[in-house]
Amino acid sequence: METFLIRLLQFVLAISLLVLLHEGGHMFFAKLFGVRVEKFFVFFDVNIGKWSGKLFSWKPKKDDTEYGMGWLPLGGYCKISGMIDESLDREQMKKEPQPWEFRTKPAWQRLLIMIGGVLVNFVLALFIYSMIMFTWGDSYFKVSDMTMGMRFNADAKALGFKDHDVMLGTDQGSFREFANVNGDFFRQIAQAKRVDVLRNGKKQSIKLPGDMDMLSMIKTRPYFVEPFIPAQVDSVMSGSPAAKAGMKAGDTIKSINGKAVETWSDMNYQTGVLDDVMAVKNTHKDSLAARSVVLTVQHKGTTKLDTMRMVMTPDLKLGVYQSSLASFYKPVQVQYSFLESFPAGAKHGWNVLRGYVGNFRYLASADGAKSIGGFGSIGSLFPPYWDWYMFWSMTAFLSIILAFMNILPIPALDGGHVVFLLYEMITRRKPSEKFMVWAEYAGITILIILMVFANLNDILRWLHVM
Repeated sequence: METFLIRLLQFVLAISLLVLLHEGGHMFFAKLFGVRVEKFFVFFDVNIGKWSGKLFSWKPKKDDTEYGMGWLPLGGYCKISGMIDESLDREQMKKEPQPWEFRTKPAWQRLLIMIGGVLVNFVLALFIYSMIMFTWGDSYFKVSDMTMGMRFNADAKALGFKDHDVMLGTDQGSFREFANVNGDFFRQIAQAKRVDVLRNGKKQSIKLPGDMDMLSMIKTRPYFVEPFIPAQVDSVMSGSPAAKAGMKAGDTIKSINGKAVETWSDMNYQTGVLDDVMAVKNTHKDSLAARSVVLTVQHKGTTKLDTMRMVMTPDLKLGVYQSSLASFYKPVQVQYSFLESFPAGAKHGWNVLRGYVGNFRYLASADGAKSIGGFGSIGSLFPPYWDWYMFWSMTAFLSIILAFMNILPIPALDGGHVVFLLYEMITRRKPSEKFMVWAEYAGITILIILMVFANLNDILRWLHVM
């Protein structure tokens, strides 16, 4: 429960900040051009019966804007006079146009008002990444420094890869770091026609088609490729099943229930198999039998193998901390001065955006649609503990997502309004009010369907149906 609350707090804080600044971008340009902003709300104040839906609000003296917070945390809005938006206020549009209204302003000013939120989110992401570079620097594990090489699945081996190959680069350039979060490493392989590896001390080249499905490479278990990390125990939790069996830090697991284990990926896969078995066990006796495992362990500093019997916890844990890349390799650490951090942050932010846009095309596939997540998936991106580096990294990433999603040409989103404004600027004709209202209805319907679909995916994943 504690980890859930920590993740929830980080999620709410990040989204609130991003929505506040996004809507602030719209308001800044609106007030810059003399357009009246009637309401500025974080979250939606949807009415329920006689209740207005406002958690709180206030209106400063000599200000036309009411500021507040609604109860429905699905975004926020900035109600601009003389504009058909999600409020669908048609009564206002029937009145005589006023000089302070959105509809009376030149098209170029209205365009800037509409892209103000996206612009702020993108600039904010670059600024956060820059400050991350300045505060923590850039730390990563260089792929070519991983002397134990990689572990490959059957699909990769069929193309010519072998376990322990050290990945050097492709026809597109050298590999930088392994990361399945932004997909750059996998994207480089998917688009490559040649991958260079170091095998038994000799450089070899493997030919690839150049148009592999990156999504399947990431979603397949085991992964297409991942660092070879021995199943070595970093530390043992006091009172855990592993501690009671006599396991110590530095020990290496060699097998579980007779199934060979080389890496933590192997171990996690076998644990996943046990989880599937547990799902069909109906009695406590059957569950206990499934959790009772036999491990073969090699003790630290020896070649001796020991057989250990233990009963895993109900959630199938041994009670050990796994070794990681940091257990075997020294990361590359780059520090930046204050001025150097801005180009470094901008470059990193641009790469994140480019990667996200590149991955977006996979959503058209069946597997891609299943990967869409709602609030649960977004919240799970935050760590189950408070870490300012991770919080700001995720906030910057979400800011980029928010900017990109809002500029999509869907009615009711900023991008939909931008399309209509560009049409007006090119043809010198405004779309009719009736068309704009129906477009807004269509856009809201599309967004509701997408939101329901995304959150339904979260529920199905939670129920282990998908």
